[in-house]
Amino acid sequence: MYQEAYDVVMKVFEASKRFSPEERYALTGQIRRSLRSVCLNLRAAWSKRHYEAHFVNKLTDCNGENSERGSSLDFAKDCGYITLRQHGVLVHSNREIGRMLGSMIKDPRSFLIASH
Repeated sequence: MYQEAYDVVMKVFEASKRFSPEERYALTGQIRRSLRSVCLNLRAAWSKRHYEAHFVNKLTDCNGENSERGSSLDFAKDCGYITLRQHGVLVHSNREIGRMLGSMIKDPRSFLIASH
């Protein structure tokens, strides 16, 4: 899941290079932050697998950022910064990541590190 999330980050990062310069501090900055945050929170969650509550908390942060990313992709499409096809591919990946996160949040025990 991390690799898929990372791949989406890189695809959107490349696409965001073509966003309007006037969007540099608004949509471009926001979409890049939310994109990276998914990966960063996922990695942080993975490091907290000793404690279920901490693990799930970080996963829910990640899921929230993933949802935010979906809205940013919609804005980018509607502003004409990405094509309808790009939007479809990226939103599909975003939904898949959301499904995986939802599964992990629903049943985190299989990912936890057993206490000794």
